[in-house]
Amino acid sequence: MATAESHELVTTRLLTLLNVSALSPKKRKRAEEPAVTLPPSKKLNAKKDKASDAAHTSNNASEEDKDAEMGDGGASFEDSKEPEVENDPYKTHFGPNPPQLTEQARASVDKRSWVASKRNYGKVGDAHLQVPDGQAVEENHTGLFLLDKLKPVFEDSLVKNPGEGSIRKDLLQSISSYQDLYITKQDIAARKLYREVVSAHVLNHILKIRRRILKHNEKLSSSKDAQETEPTAFLDQGFVRPSVLIVLPFRSSAKHWVTALLQQTPSHQVENKARFSSDFSIPNGTEEKLLTAPPGTYPPDHVANMSGNIDDHFRLGIKVTRKSIKLFSDFYSSDIILASPLGLRELMDKEKSADYLSSIEILVLDQLDVLTMQNWSHLEMIFTYLNTIPKQSHDTDFSRIKPWYLDGHARYLRQSLLFTAYETPEIRGLYNRHLHNVSGKRRIESAWSSIQVPEGIRQNYIKFECANAQAEINQRFEYFTTQLFPSLLKSAVQSVNTVIFVPSYFDYARIRNWLKNQAMVTFAILSEDSDNRDISRARQAFFLGNKAMLLVTERFHFFRRYKLRGIRNLVFYAPPDHPQFYSELLSYPFLDDGVQPEDVTCKVLYSKYDYMRLERIVGSAAVGNLISG
Repeated sequence: MATAESHELVTTRLLTLLNVSALSPKKRKRAEEPAVTLPPSKKLNAKKDKASDAAHTSNNASEEDKDAEMGDGGASFEDSKEPEVENDPYKTHFGPNPPQLTEQARASVDKRSWVASKRNYGKVGDAHLQVPDGQAVEENHTGLFLLDKLKPVFEDSLVKNPGEGSIRKDLLQSISSYQDLYITKQDIAARKLYREVVSAHVLNHILKIRRRILKHNEKLSSSKDAQETEPTAFLDQGFVRPSVLIVLPFRSSAKHWVTALLQQTPSHQVENKARFSSDFSIPNGTEEKLLTAPPGTYPPDHVANMSGNIDDHFRLGIKVTRKSIKLFSDFYSSDIILASPLGLRELMDKEKSADYLSSIEILVLDQLDVLTMQNWSHLEMIFTYLNTIPKQSHDTDFSRIKPWYLDGHARYLRQSLLFTAYETPEIRGLYNRHLHNVSGKRRIESAWSSIQVPEGIRQNYIKFECANAQAEINQRFEYFTTQLFPSLLKSAVQSVNTVIFVPSYFDYARIRNWLKNQAMVTFAILSEDSDNRDISRARQAFFLGNKAMLLVTERFHFFRRYKLRGIRNLVFYAPPDHPQFYSELLSYPFLDDGVQPEDVTCKVLYSKYDYMRLERIVGSAAVGNLISG
């Protein structure tokens, strides 16, 4: 529940915005938006051409009408006369007065007072459903609620992919309810399917927004119709135009998403397509080693994640009109924003504002497992700006803003769609803390089977006790330095040819500094900070026995995926987030001739807070016994 102080703050900020808007005799020029494809070395606030500035209008359809006239002359993609479905979840969820947006529901969300139950959503899977305390649990929607112009493409995808028909329908039906959805175990092969279905949902949402605004503009253009209509009938907008934010790790990911979006709109003319292909693909003449290598050379997940342009600094605005899709549109005239956490964070830090995120109604976080390998604080920062009252008016027509935007309640209606290959505490924390949808949220539950490793390897899982999560970091370090590591030095076999694998960079830095003070230990380092020369020297020194130990970080293995030789002993400072890393590292000793399973040892240090990581290694059936000791 909003406190009196927070309510006064929202009121004050809105009055300020209204005053600024009223005092401006002409349309206010917003702060210039940086060109989205400039490399970090160039200025973010590159000046735009005058034609682009002149084309800017507020969050209404006058700009869209103008663009429609400039189209390719083909059939209109958006039919504003298509009748609205009475039970359409879009109309209910994002209407001027959503019935689910009650004071009790908001208070329950703020207190994290959720009522949990289990539901099945067909091929999507069994879900842990949470709704605010006191909120009625709606039955599953049975319709897809796609606009007529989007249906042929979706139906064609069912014909082309007959084995995926059920999950495509169930997924679209699930997200059409506008509840939050969190997929905790997304198979790499299913990414394309999810992108296409979510793209259809996103465009469906945008086109319904534009259709409603166009209808209201037509009515307002007739003074007679406007006078006979209730004023609340024209509440159809947010503070700014962008309504969809898609956060991705790499430019290659953005390319896949834009491809999926364009597939849903085959009749649209696409502006700046060649520029997009150039900026979001690998440079001309560059060999794509991951794709051209013989099958089996690289793990499938590495090929899927790291092929293409893996630059993690980008921002892209996409504007959807009746007949065209414009890539590289200014953020404030865009419907969709695709960006990496780094790209948005740098812009937010420079501008000290992110008003373009104030009216986001659909948030998509894809490849969250990959985002955990980047700077997680960038993603957390984005949530501090989402659905906040903007600092400037941006030519907003306040007479048409939906009341719940003005009340500062937009975050309670935003739909969040989260996709990850595996779950981590950071992702679960984001799900628990930042998803406030009063319609509810669904977390798809998934079981894990145990990881297969070479038979005969001695695996020793070592549990240490800790009082709470806050003390776990220090107690892990204390156990490692006082008990586990000294036991390695006492063994002539385990004190050499040993790899110490560390998932957390913070833990890695701490162990590295500690090892430097151990006079009897020689070690080399492989971290994400290592350059190619350092990597080559470290690998050779360890393989030749010049260094007894090798300290390896999980991020290094994620980005490089080198096969390491000379390993006889593996020590996991904590279980890896990626379960496949465990089996891969245990297979590397056998790259050397004559190595037998009994020659290899493995120690895994863990606590009860490593439940998620352990489950992916030993399996859902066995993890309980391991955690209980």
